[in-house]
Amino acid sequence: MSGIYIHIPFCKQACHYCDFHFSTSLKKKDALIAAICTELQLRKGELKGEVETIYFGGGTPSLLTSEEIAMLIEAVYQNFKVSEAPEITLEANPDDLTEATIKSLANSQINRLSIGVQSFFEGDLKLMNRAHNATEAETSIKFAQQYFDNISIDLIYGIPGMNNTRWLANIEKALSFKVPHLSCYALTVEPKTALKSFIEKGLIAPVNDEQAQEHHTLLVEALETAGYENYEFSNFSKPAFHSRNNTAYWHGKPYLGVGPSAHSFDGDTRSWNVANNTKYIKEIALQQLPLERETLSERDKYNEYVMTRLRVAAGISLDEVESKFGENYVNYLQTQAAQFLKLGLLELESKQLKVTKKGKFLSDGIASDLFKLTD
Repeated sequence: MSGIYIHIPFCKQACHYCDFHFSTSLKKKDALIAAICTELQLRKGELKGEVETIYFGGGTPSLLTSEEIAMLIEAVYQNFKVSEAPEITLEANPDDLTEATIKSLANSQINRLSIGVQSFFEGDLKLMNRAHNATEAETSIKFAQQYFDNISIDLIYGIPGMNNTRWLANIEKALSFKVPHLSCYALTVEPKTALKSFIEKGLIAPVNDEQAQEHHTLLVEALETAGYENYEFSNFSKPAFHSRNNTAYWHGKPYLGVGPSAHSFDGDTRSWNVANNTKYIKEIALQQLPLERETLSERDKYNEYVMTRLRVAAGISLDEVESKFGENYVNYLQTQAAQFLKLGLLELESKQLKVTKKGKFLSDGIASDLFKLTD
């Protein structure tokens, strides 16, 4: 199994918290789409086996027309062997999802929508500088449900000024739509973002990590009670609606990322494209790949394995660690994990090492302490 990620680097406006690569100018959109199609052709030998997922991320992929989406999907089919029933996801902003647009998407090969709601409250959306409003957040979901069964919505918690009551109201509103999948993320303050600048200037209150942890605890309890599986730290779904694309990432499956700033992984090497639309288009026009590559060491692969597996419900398999990396790595892992087992932050059951409910919000920090820093 393998997947293809297509990065669409365009947005109507910049969200205050976002540090992804994008442009608010659409002048180069046609040239960029043509370049992505060419990159797919140039890299057609990089994936082995069938492509089972195609994911349009960004940026804001819902700025594309249905014809542009069809062109990119056709380029995938022309250059790769695609499975009979691939999961094809489009990230979309609520303000783009008119009923006419959703009808058009439903007639395309897109079979999964990921809607970037982030919050159902106007104040939160304005603080984050989202392009949509609260009414559009709700109506986009209602329209989408008329044409799509597989829908995910994104929510953000830990927003300055968001108390537990408002966060629970956000969760309850999301649950009222009975969508089969939710992705919920803590607001993070990234360097060189407007959010970081506003916090430093005292215009916005700092992000409160303790508040975010409380929000995450409330989230897990509410969604598990509603019958959702917390199959990965930030992701919750009804049975049979796990994101096949994201699940592949967390289990180390190979994927090809095309478009400016997109990353790829084949099990041994990682590569990333230049995060500049003009440079990307020029290099591709010369039939050159505008990317850098690195070969992962055994230690790199182990650390990545720990980081990704500790986020998923099944946790880390000691047997798999031994088969992939050897007995010394298993011994090291158990030694490093001992302190967290005593604190009740990790548990070991049937040779599966996983975070407890108490340790779930701290999983990334715990993972870093399980990393191997020297050979």
